[in-house]
Amino acid sequence: MEHKDETANRPVLKAVDIGKEVTSPEGPLTILDKVSLEISLGESVAIVGQSGAGKSTLLALLAGLDEASEGEVWLDGEALSTLDEDGRAARRAGRVGFVFQSFHLIPSLTAVENVMLPLELAGEADAESRADEVLKQVGLSARRRHYPRQLSGGEKQRVAIARAFVTRPRILFADEPTGNLDSRTGATIIDLLFSLNSALGTTLVLVTHDHGLALRCDRVIEIEDGRLVAENVSR
Repeated sequence: MEHKDETANRPVLKAVDIGKEVTSPEGPLTILDKVSLEISLGESVAIVGQSGAGKSTLLALLAGLDEASEGEVWLDGEALSTLDEDGRAARRAGRVGFVFQSFHLIPSLTAVENVMLPLELAGEADAESRADEVLKQVGLSARRRHYPRQLSGGEKQRVAIARAFVTRPRILFADEPTGNLDSRTGATIIDLLFSLNSALGTTLVLVTHDHGLALRCDRVIEIEDGRLVAENVSR
């Protein structure tokens, strides 16, 4: 009897009726309201919507950076509600990479040390050589010993992209990755991001207000006032 791999068609990310409610001076405030979605391994998905629509909150819940008020998220097959904060961090380790608008580099570490950090935290023995390899891929070998203050905005984001990809993650979350860059530099960074993503077969979840950028993804999910209002295959 032939045995099938039950994980082969399992979504790498799944959310069922997730919501997020916070308290405010005016009372309870709903940021996300019963959003459900599935994302397959290797798929690129853009999350779009106006400022304040709930895009970044949705990304944070999918990544386990925040806890949903209701519903459930499965990250690579495991329900996040069953894990505490340390458990969620362990689930992300080696599986998930992040690229944020504000870079989030550590000022006291050089470019290569910033890229090495996730490998060192995971106890990898060849952290420096792997970091150098990825810095070469993003065109920053000559800047490996520079500190963030010595780098341009585009160079900082290249370091952040290298750090995100150095663990060869199954999923990459990118939240407005070109938000602090001029349009020309931003376009170069996005080309780099998609190139590395395609080369490694990584699942990409991209939050953006740029519909042109969103259309480069396989699928576009639109959020409005905390609700999923549209979902389209873009290519």
